[in-house]
Amino acid sequence: MPEPKSARQPLRQEVVDGIKTYILHNKLRPGDPLPAEPALCEALGASRSSVREAIRILSALDIVEVRHGHGTYVGRLSLSALVESLTFRGLLSPDDDFQVMSDLIDVRELFERGMAERLVEALDEGQIDRLQGFVDTMRTSSTEEGHGFIDADRSFHTLLVAPLGNNLIGQLSAAFWDVYVIVAPHLDVFTHEHGAATIANHQRIVDAVRAGDAAEFAAALTDHYEPVRRRIAEARARR
Repeated sequence: MPEPKSARQPLRQEVVDGIKTYILHNKLRPGDPLPAEPALCEALGASRSSVREAIRILSALDIVEVRHGHGTYVGRLSLSALVESLTFRGLLSPDDDFQVMSDLIDVRELFERGMAERLVEALDEGQIDRLQGFVDTMRTSSTEEGHGFIDADRSFHTLLVAPLGNNLIGQLSAAFWDVYVIVAPHLDVFTHEHGAATIANHQRIVDAVRAGDAAEFAAALTDHYEPVRRRIAEARARR
């Protein structure tokens, strides 16, 4: 911890940085406890109000987690702040929402196509069967109202990258869907025809994985994402 400061009250950002420095210097991990509020105040030379404000800021960024009645802990360090920022940017302006979706699609395809060989090798029969189950759910819910189709699509892509064991890729994939669910309804680009094409491409992905064909898997992903980009471009031109 930094030495106590007695000459002046530190600025809010200094308190925020002081808490982050404590976490780093003590090599704390998500879920580890932080010192109680009085100890933080003394170490940082800050008032309780300043420490509480810093904790609120860090909590919003998921760097710390406040468990009422128990204390403050190192947070999950997720991408929740990124999701909030992207979502707000997408809803703030008619042009930015399309750009957000386009950017996120590029990122998703980059991960999935770039890891094609590893994914085809890593997915086991049980996981492949589950992928098929999500495609079947998409097929049966394609004509129904609600989120059944989107939920199955999200579960499909979440499971697709799960065998990599890469938390960052998993979080970015989840971030895409968090933004997509909020922004997509404002795009007005999805039709029954698009739904049928999406199902067909997902089925092709499953078939490629089951056959152990990484080249076909990558090609299926390209064919899956290209129509999505085209629909976004068309919707952007209409607006």
